Amino acid sequence: MTVRNLIGLVAVALAITAATPAAGAADRYITLASTTSTDNSGLFDAILPRFEAATGIAVRVVAVGTGQALRLAERGDADVLFVHHRPSEEAFVAAGYGVERFDIMYNDFVIVGPTADPAGIVGLGDAAAALRRIAAAGALFASRGDDSGTHKKERSLWQAAGIDPAAHSGAWYRETGSGMGATLNTAAALDAYALTDRGTWISFNNKAGLALQVEGDPRLFNQYGVILVNPARHPHVKAADGQALIDWLRSAAGQAAIGEFRIAGERLFTPNAAD
Repeated sequence: MTVRNLIGLVAVALAITAATPAAGAADRYITLASTTSTDNSGLFDAILPRFEAATGIAVRVVAVGTGQALRLAERGDADVLFVHHRPSEEAFVAAGYGVERFDIMYNDFVIVGPTADPAGIVGLGDAAAALRRIAAAGALFASRGDDSGTHKKERSLWQAAGIDPAAHSGAWYRETGSGMGATLNTAAALDAYALTDRGTWISFNNKAGLALQVEGDPRLFNQYGVILVNPARHPHVKAADGQALIDWLRSAAGQAAIGEFRIAGERLFTPNAAD
């Protein structure tokens, strides 16, 4: 086992521990396996208290990469899954781990990088072309490298660019094995490029010498979905309360809460359950 994988397992264990209510805490709660982008952006801090006030159901969030969140849900270590890689979500339901998938909201991915822009990608509308320029210049690129939804999207973009970045791992391609915030911190420290979801980028405080370089490519669309973990597979799943969260997220009240969440006047996520 690599050090990076060991660190990832420790992080998941700590997250699950943090999500477990302490003795004396309210008995009525559900566990939500979700991504670092929804948590680090501050979205859950803004909207979940509204759900709890309306229903009396507390929500314990385990925020990890999408790949890890899927594995937690597959094991029955969560009641609800809220992530952003549709092919994996659909496979999760098809395999019987989830009941049904619903669209909830979207934003997009962007490529950020040093203001000096050594690869000359500023203003490009083609993310794959931007990655080709980064590789050709041998400019540093910080990847999450953690099987998250963002990492899955990044790998698909490298594939579209016709480049295998793993062949350059440790050279210009640096894999952090960390969440989005930590990876952006690494990019800032190294003057490196990175792919990030717009929500985390807007809420990220340590932009330092980084700037948004590439946006607007349709391939950068970032849809989030929510799924109830299948109680037929894991009978201990709190299906009624988990479904209550899903229903609230899809309701007018939940969609309004998502749409109203802003930082410095910028909306981080666009609700689209009705679509």
